[in-house]
Parts: sequence; C-alpha cells; structure tokens
Amino acid sequence: AMINEGKSNSILVSGESGAGKTETTKMLMRYLAYLGGRVATEGRTVEQQVLESNPVLEAFGNAKTVRNNNSSRFGKFVEIQFDKHGRISGAAIRTYLLERSRVCQISDPERNYHCFYLLCAAPQEEIEKYKLGNPKSFHYLNQSNCYELVGVSDARDYLATRRAMDIVGISEKEQDAIFRVVAAILHLGNIEFAKGEEVDSSVPKNDSAKFHLKMTAELLMCDPQVLEDALCKRVMITPEEVIKRSLDPLNATVSRDGLAKTIYSRLFDWLVDKINFSIGQDPNSKSLIGVLDIYGFESFKTNSFEQFCINFTNEKLQQHFNQHVFKMEQEEYTKEEIDWSYIEFVDNQDVLDLIEKKPGGIIALLDEACMFPKSTHETFCQKLYQTFKVHKRFIKPKLSRTNFTLAHYAGEVNLIFVASTYQFVYTI
Repeated sequence: AMINEGKSNSILVSGESGAGKTETTKMLMRYLAYLGGRVATEGRTVEQQVLESNPVLEAFGNAKTVRNNNSSRFGKFVEIQFDKHGRISGAAIRTYLLERSRVCQISDPERNYHCFYLLCAAPQEEIEKYKLGNPKSFHYLNQSNCYELVGVSDARDYLATRRAMDIVGISEKEQDAIFRVVAAILHLGNIEFAKGEEVDSSVPKNDSAKFHLKMTAELLMCDPQVLEDALCKRVMITPEEVIKRSLDPLNATVSRDGLAKTIYSRLFDWLVDKINFSIGQDPNSKSLIGVLDIYGFESFKTNSFEQFCINFTNEKLQQHFNQHVFKMEQEEYTKEEIDWSYIEFVDNQDVLDLIEKKPGGIIALLDEACMFPKSTHETFCQKLYQTFKVHKRFIKPKLSRTNFTLAHYAGEVNLIFVASTYQFVYTI
C-alpha cells in the first residue's frame, strides 16, 4: 500500500506491561529491514544501524520490573523512511517519557536500568578505572535484592552493547565517556550527608561519602568543592543578587537524586540524538512506516504520577483502537448496507474527560494545586474527592485520605501522588 498508493503508515504496538510489545516491535523492524534492505556496498547499512540501535537503547532504557525482566521504561517511535523503490533510505528514533525516578528509587524485586549492572560486570580494567565493585555496594542498586537475571550474563551483554555502539557509529572515545557518566551516577548515589555546623546546613557524612564525592567529581571532570556546593546549597538568582542558601541533609539528598536523574536523562537523550545522527534521515523520502512501542498499562503495589501518565497514554491508544476498529468500521458497514450484527464496545471517553478535561479534570486540578506552595497530596486528594464524588470512574478508598483509584479500561489502579509530584509538575 505504501509503494502503490504513496501513503505513509503507522503500526501501534499496544498491550499490558509484559505482553511482549518490545519483542514484537523488534520482529516488525527485522521484517521491514529484510523487505527494504539492500546489499551493503561499503560500511554499515541503514537497516543494520536501525536494528543495532535496539540493544543500545535497551541497555539504557530497559529494566526488570515485577512482570517483565526486560521492560521498556520509555516510549519509542521509530520512523523508517523509504525511497521510491521501497528500499530503506533513512530512519529517525523519537523517545518519550523516560522513567527518570528509577535511577534513584527501585523496589524489590525490580532492578535499575540494565547499564548499571552491565558496567559492574565489565572487564577488570574497567572496574578498576571507575572504582566500581559489586552492585550491592551502591545505594541506587541495593534498594532491591535482585542483582542478576536468570539466563542473562551481564558481562556478555556489556560486550554486546559495546559492539552495537560500534555499529551505530558511537566512537570508542564516546563510549568511554558514556560509561564514565554511568559510573559517576553510581558514586553520586553513595554520597550521604550529615548536619553541618551552621543551622540547616549539611556536609558529606564520613570518609566514604567524601571518597564517592571525589570519584563523582573526577568522573564528571569537575571540581569536588563545586560539586559539594551544588549538592549542599541552593542558589537563587534575582535581578539584584545571587542568593545562596544551605540545605539540610534531607534536602541535600533530594538535590543529589535530582542531579542523578537529570544527568541520566540527558545522557539518554544524547544517545538517541547520536544514533539518529549516525543513521541519517533522507530529506527526499516520500513515504515512511512508523512503529510505536510505548509503555503498557501498569498497575503495581504502589502507583505514582508516572503510572498515571502511562495509563492515560494507554487510554488514548485504546480510544484510537475503538474508534478505528469498532466505531468507524461499523459506520462503514451501515453505509454499505452490509448485513451484520452490531458489536458492543466500551467507550472510554468518560475516563479521558475525567483525566484531561479543561477545566475540572485531574490534570487541571493538579496544575492548580501546584500554584499553591502549601499544597500536599492530602489537600489535593480532598479536592478530588469533593469534585468527583459521583463519577463512576473515580473511586475514593474507605480508609485513606491520600489515595484515589481510577477505573481504567484494563482495570482499577490505586494511585498516590507524593509531595515531589507537585514540585516536578511545577518545574515543568
């Protein structure tokens, strides 16, 4: 259809977490690479680079969750461009919603992103260079008791990831810089704080914290004192002056984790940009096939703002599916006077309105709550209870004042928005 009619197409891969979306996406990409492939005359072909981008992005964007040992913790839309003969001529990868919080916070039996464990299983010279060791010795990894995956060799996957990086055009110097940043994040997570001499101030807790501070600064190529000040002080810039305010140990820890998440997020974005640059886009391409692989519907023991966003996205995809497979198709049958039996389907517009309607939807109310400095998850939930007390998709738990439940198309999900949610949304 794409070649004969000159129309671009999209493939949406949808399903619950652990259903096999990522593996299905890889099969689709292999098939498209086979159909649109060409004999490599020199160097790497576009289709080779597209396929080898998968293990690189999986190493930095996938992790073990409760239901899936290789769960995508980001959304990915791959645009594969074709020339007039139907051969692959370029590609672009767009990513969405990387789960930043996983860098600093995991629960048993989950794991952090694969790349951290791969680096801890690297050859000995790498371990010594970055002053690494057993994953159990790092705070960002030891919050869960799961360090290894059954049937998976992190040491072998580390080498495979380096080979894939070679193919997608990431130089050896750039690879070393990438893993230097990964190591820096691990050391950063081990910097603990104690009360300083001044009121509400903090300092590195002990010699171990000072060592990890020094290693982090060395790996990030910055001055240790500048890094310490960045973690232990808050800087406010006004038109008249620059104000520095000390942070207590708790807020210094929040600052540390915020820095770790920002560094990792920017590293991931850089990787995607580098892969796109290496693959190259075809400005003369007239048609493309887009493949979307995004988070599946999620419902865990504890569900936060990220699950709220993920499940909202899945509701939108479900509506698109309903619209095209049920509603529009059946309208076509009616138009053509085809004898058929009407198929009932659940219209999820009501839950979408509950979430996104302006004014008065959950997102609008959250946005409003972020404008008030004294907002808490309790005051926000009380507002929700009052606004949606008769809404059939909104359920107020009997014993909690800080949780609420949404009845999604795939099931009920109990949510809690912690205090950091408001700061996160306000910052955006």
